[in-house]
Amino acid sequence: RRTKEQVAPELPAKLEQTLFCELPPKQRRLYDELRDHYRGSLQRRLGEQGLERSKILVLEALLRLRQAACHPALLDRDRADEPSAKLDVLLPQLREVIAEGHKALVFSQFTSFLGLLRGHLDREGISYLYLDGRTRDRREKVEQFQTDPGFPIFLISLKAGGLGLNLTAADYVYLLDPWWNPAVES
Repeated sequence: RRTKEQVAPELPAKLEQTLFCELPPKQRRLYDELRDHYRGSLQRRLGEQGLERSKILVLEALLRLRQAACHPALLDRDRADEPSAKLDVLLPQLREVIAEGHKALVFSQFTSFLGLLRGHLDREGISYLYLDGRTRDRREKVEQFQTDPGFPIFLISLKAGGLGLNLTAADYVYLLDPWWNPAVES
C-alpha cells in the first residue's frame, strides 16, 4: 500500500472531521428496538453459552445496528422511502462540495446503501461514478473520475475501493459507515 506522500507529496495534510447526525424519530425507534432485542438476546446467550459460543450473535448484532444507523431499508427493502439521518446530512454536503467545484469520494460497506444514495443523486440530476466488487472497468472509472469534471462524485464500496485505487482528484472523502477496525477504514 502506497501512502499519500509517495503518490502525491504536493497534497496538503489530511484533515478529519466527524459529522454527527440525530436519527429521526422513526429511525431512532427502529434502532432502539433492535438494540433492546439484541441486548436481551446476548445477555441470555452469554449466560447460557459464554462468549466463545456467542460470537456470531455479537457480530450479527453489530451488523444490524450499523445497518439501522445508516438506513431502515438496509434491514427491510420496503422502507426505502423512510428518512435516513446519514443521507439527510450527506446530501447537502455533496451539493456544497459540487457547488464549490470540488470532487468527493463516498465509501460504504453496504452496496445497498450506496444504491439508495444513487437514487437520490439520480433524482437531483447529480452525475456520479460507481464502483463495487462487480465493476469490471475499474481503471476506466478511476481515470474518468480523475480527469472528467462532469463527474464530481465517486461512490465506492469499501471492499472494492480498498485495493489499488489512486484517486487524487478528490478533495473530500466521506465514510458513511465507519468500521470498528481502523486499519480497514484507513
